[in-house]
Amino acid sequence: MAIEAVVARAPYASVPGASRGRVHAEAVSPTRNAFRRDCDRIIHATAFRRLAYKTQVFVFHEGDHFRTRLTHTLEVAQIARSLARALGLDEDLAEALALAHDLGHPPFGHAGERALDGCLEACGGFDHNAQTLRVVTALERRYPAFDGLNLCWETLEGLVKHNGPLTGPDGRPVGRYRDRGVAHAIQVHGRVQDLELWSFASAEAQVAAIADDIAYDAHDIDDGLRAGLFTLDDLAGVPLVRDLLDDIRRQDGELEPARMVHELVRRLITRMIEDVIAETGARLRALAPRSADDVRHAAGPVGGFSFAMAAADRAIKGFLYPRMYRHVRIMRIMGDAERVVRALFARYAERPDDMPLEWAQTVEAGDAPERLRRIADFIAGMTDRYALMEHARLFDSTPELR
Repeated sequence: MAIEAVVARAPYASVPGASRGRVHAEAVSPTRNAFRRDCDRIIHATAFRRLAYKTQVFVFHEGDHFRTRLTHTLEVAQIARSLARALGLDEDLAEALALAHDLGHPPFGHAGERALDGCLEACGGFDHNAQTLRVVTALERRYPAFDGLNLCWETLEGLVKHNGPLTGPDGRPVGRYRDRGVAHAIQVHGRVQDLELWSFASAEAQVAAIADDIAYDAHDIDDGLRAGLFTLDDLAGVPLVRDLLDDIRRQDGELEPARMVHELVRRLITRMIEDVIAETGARLRALAPRSADDVRHAAGPVGGFSFAMAAADRAIKGFLYPRMYRHVRIMRIMGDAERVVRALFARYAERPDDMPLEWAQTVEAGDAPERLRRIADFIAGMTDRYALMEHARLFDSTPELR
């Protein structure tokens, strides 16, 4: 019987006992380390439960077997833990980052984000990554002594910087933030805690980000096939997928479609995980970091695909984009969803008293930009079905989104 190898903790792994701490000091738990405690707080958060009714690509009532933000999150967490375990990293930190990474997504997936970004154009736009930080540092209200979840510095850093630095050493925004500046919520938090936006995040955060990519590729293929947006024959034109399908047919023959799809997805995830372990391990051996900070201060990311797998990943996304994300049926649904979000935003901006009392009071108390951000906070926290219920309550006609 094969026994999974036990990988010793690497010297560059994050250490919960050496965490840089929390904004609000708390007594140490006698039963859980700091990163495990963060995982548990995220799981019990209201925003986490809402993920069950937030769209990934399809709307929530499209079918019981399509992914939601919650099922996607759980898949990312499983992959992130597998990567962390194989690389000698801290599994709890990798899991915490995976569990929290989508908490800032509004209803209706990227359609909702596009709508809110347009609604907030005059005050910096809407960014789901920054909204995640806002959720875990301000919007969750569960504890008597502070707002937010009071997560560790390492968890917050990983949520903000899992895709790389946000600024250069001089403080100037880089990458996606170059034109519009660092998102408002991240700037606000920076006044109370320095997340070192100029550096890379921990190795745990980097593998959690790669886990997100792997989960997306695999489950979007699964959901797209299930929805009839494309076929296995169509997928055979994608090099890596073609190789996997050929391997399956050689070993198992022509399986029934459901088993063939499951086996394809399983092998794709496995192949990608193995590639990340090999590539990331090679980068780490070349860098020879002696601490988590050595990873942060490296010249480039340590977590990633090999050159060949990165090309395969691009090919998969290139296949999915026109056939799934831009499919005429999906575009129609997402167009209706954007209109729902924009209509709700405009209504609340004009009549804050249409919002629940506690939200209406905070909106009316703020200055103009803060009023708009608070409305966005309220809408971003909605599930798909609650947004549709609110729209039906406030307007005469609500699209069915199907």
